[in-house]
Amino acid sequence: MKKELTRAEEQIMQAIWSVGKGFAKDIHEQLEEPRPAYNTVLTVIRVLVHKGFVDYKTYGKSNEYYPMITKEAYSAQRFQSLKENYFGNSNAKLLSFFMKENNLDLKDVNELLEIIKKERHD
Repeated sequence: MKKELTRAEEQIMQAIWSVGKGFAKDIHEQLEEPRPAYNTVLTVIRVLVHKGFVDYKTYGKSNEYYPMITKEAYSAQRFQSLKENYFGNSNAKLLSFFMKENNLDLKDVNELLEIIKKERHD
């Protein structure tokens, strides 16, 4: 799945990831104020189903929706796309940009190196 979410779709997906699975009412209630209209949420959910991000089970006249991609998998996909499109798929360029934009000092860089070393050995 190499599709991207619009801002509205991502807002609804965040709510779906938060509830795990639920009915439109549950998803609508997860959204922060000011919430979009209930019918708008239903429309966006239908788009997410069409795009393959969400599926559902029908119970009578109600649908219970659940994600077809984990938040982590989508985040990894978006991160990879960002790295490819803006940093020429270069980890060094990405890290350099991150360091400059976040004013990282040597202590921060050393902490990152320790995290990287730990991740590589797990």
